[in-house]
Amino acid sequence: MLAAYAAGADPADPLSALRVGDIDPPEVPADWVQVNVRAAALNRHDVWSLRGVGLAAERLPMILGCDAAGVTDDGREVIIYAVINDPDFVGSDATYDPARSLLSERYPGVFCTQVRVPPANLVDKPAELSFAEAACLPTAWLTAYRMLFTQSGALPGDTVLIQGAGGGVATALILLARAAGLRVWVTSRDEARRARAVDLGAHQAFPTGARLPERVDAVLESVGAATWSHSINVLKPGGTVVICGATSGDNPAKAELTKIFFKPLRVIGSTMGTRAELISLTRMLITTGVRPLIDRTLPLADAAAGFAAMINGDVFGKIIFEP
Repeated sequence: MLAAYAAGADPADPLSALRVGDIDPPEVPADWVQVNVRAAALNRHDVWSLRGVGLAAERLPMILGCDAAGVTDDGREVIIYAVINDPDFVGSDATYDPARSLLSERYPGVFCTQVRVPPANLVDKPAELSFAEAACLPTAWLTAYRMLFTQSGALPGDTVLIQGAGGGVATALILLARAAGLRVWVTSRDEARRARAVDLGAHQAFPTGARLPERVDAVLESVGAATWSHSINVLKPGGTVVICGATSGDNPAKAELTKIFFKPLRVIGSTMGTRAELISLTRMLITTGVRPLIDRTLPLADAAAGFAAMINGDVFGKIIFEP
């Protein structure tokens, strides 16, 4: 079957490790359900996989991709929840399982024509959402939803700062926060991205590291080292920073520990979300009319062009592949 997969790993040139072509369907547990993929969304996680992060050499070649929507063999339209739990995990929050993985880490991903997943990882796709829109939700949009509504403590009327503008999580945060009645501020090094963020719904956009008009109630952080000190310094006393990633590195020049305990601040880690939160997210989109921002849609055969755009930073919103 046609697939986009990691044939190796190259930290310096991840695109060189990507292959797009026919590959034999990998073996998965017999009780898993087949989904015919209609649309799949690219995430930065897929680029990290090509760099060799989180993807062991003995698992290569590995079909990439966490996020997809499609149709089961019996005609059910579904969204695929990407978190695969250990069979022995007991608990209601899948992100608390230390042995969890995402599709494309231990088991084949969704950048292919057909994928098999556990039955519990299927969520009904609302008819109001296109397959491309639904494919955006399981990683970036679910991450944003959990950061904002489960972890940040922000309430309508509060001010939130989103560090970075343009990626899938950032655009989702802008749209969700605006729909929830929050005052939305964003930062970006790029003037054009700041303008696009305001067009998308942000109330104001500032250069990265800029002094803000006032302190904020919560910071939604995915950049990491480059913005960490700024994120701590712009919070009100008692404020919260929610961090879901560190695209600029995980070793900031200053940990800001004194400010964190003296102000005092909350620092909350956040990873993905639960299946129940994914269902709640779909309901919010139907109720509010909010839809994911799609940067471009490409045939799966042209997946390399989508990967190149993400690696080069030439993306605002989500990149979709259609098999």
